[in-house]
Amino acid sequence: MKGKGMSDYLESRMGLAGKVAALIGGGGGIGRGATLALAQAGVDVAFCDVDVEALAQTKADVEALGRRALAIEADATDSSALDAFYEQVGAAFDRLDIVVNVAGGTKRIKFMDADAARIADDIHRNYGYVVQSVQRAVPLIRRGGRGGSVINFTTIEAHRGAATFSVYAGAKAATTNFTRAMAVELGGEWIRFNCIVPDTTPSKGNGAAMPPEIGEAMMKLPPEGQRAGMEMYIPVKAQPQVDALGDGVLFLASDMAKFVTGTSLHVDGGTMAAAGFLDWPFGDGHLCVPLAGTLGRIHPSQG
Repeated sequence: MKGKGMSDYLESRMGLAGKVAALIGGGGGIGRGATLALAQAGVDVAFCDVDVEALAQTKADVEALGRRALAIEADATDSSALDAFYEQVGAAFDRLDIVVNVAGGTKRIKFMDADAARIADDIHRNYGYVVQSVQRAVPLIRRGGRGGSVINFTTIEAHRGAATFSVYAGAKAATTNFTRAMAVELGGEWIRFNCIVPDTTPSKGNGAAMPPEIGEAMMKLPPEGQRAGMEMYIPVKAQPQVDALGDGVLFLASDMAKFVTGTSLHVDGGTMAAAGFLDWPFGDGHLCVPLAGTLGRIHPSQG
């Protein structure tokens, strides 16, 4: 197949045109990427965010694509605001096919330095609101009688011992297993549940997770130094961009994934597969720990 024929074939296999999606945290950053990807595939979108400027820009961009856009200012961690968002989705659309829970985030902190309020916020921001979002979304999906796809964003930290991100990692792991459990519970209704698992994708939220002094120190490095660090860490030697996560959403939302449920799609350039095997410089190559080449540069001989 060539040209338009191939395009038509893929569109028919994906089956996204005419569907409706709700995205929590869909105005800016990674959420914006997912919102625009779905709109470009012919999906009408409802999305909420705390960033008013991002909401307005994304709404305008969706409408420029010829799709309907319902953009609501709402904080996903505010239970009443999240309820109100779904009330408006239910009133504005006669169907709901796709739900994407993108919102989340944290700041790096040692566990013993975190107070009770900080711990509770990390749990609700990265797990609690997802439970509420799913509970509000499922009746709207059922109303259409066509099944649907729920996509929860988690993190690579849910799959490894992420020191200084402990509560965040635990909350995202809870979201991961909640997703599996819901895939089993509602599988008979063809409501599918899956996770997107990012790692190093550059975004405002990822940058905010680190203390300012770390970001400032990184910015002092020359571009080749920053690039070398990523090339050591990421097997494909490049950071997945926001568009790559949008592609993952398109796949899991589409009919091409109609038998994919209860799983986690790692869009990370191979970092989860590597599981600590870094491509050390100075001739050391792929290993869990550096050898003499790297260590010799870090700890030069004093003799």
